[in-house]
Amino acid sequence: MTVERQPKRAVAVRVDPEPIDPASLIALVSSERCGAVNLFLGTVRDHSAGKEGVTYLEYEAYDDVVEAKIGEIVDEAIARWDVESIAVVHRTGVVGVGDSSVAVAVGSAHRDASFGAGRYIIDELKMRVPIWKKEHWPGGAEWVREDLQHRPE
Repeated sequence: MTVERQPKRAVAVRVDPEPIDPASLIALVSSERCGAVNLFLGTVRDHSAGKEGVTYLEYEAYDDVVEAKIGEIVDEAIARWDVESIAVVHRTGVVGVGDSSVAVAVGSAHRDASFGAGRYIIDELKMRVPIWKKEHWPGGAEWVREDLQHRPE
């Protein structure tokens, strides 16, 4: 789903079970106006709070609700930083260790805006967007709330 939020700013927000393609996100936010392109990839690790040997994660979300909430956060970032373009993708379904579960790409004329907007978007997404995550490991599985485990500094 691509939504134009302000003139001259391409904004893409998507919730999707398909693997994330970092090159396509970089291409989407890159332009001759951008001197900085920042890409954050959140990847699945093999451990979590008190758990070793995590084998995969399972994400569930109401796509329309999540896309709208991420869109609000993107709008806030656009209001705070001078950015040219933003793309945000979050996976649903099963995501294996080492695979990307979320991506935030930001293109801007200068690096400070790109880094600032990207950090804001991922931090707010983790705290405010209703995406459910189930961790799986040998011998068990558990639904967890990331926003309660890790708060941004």
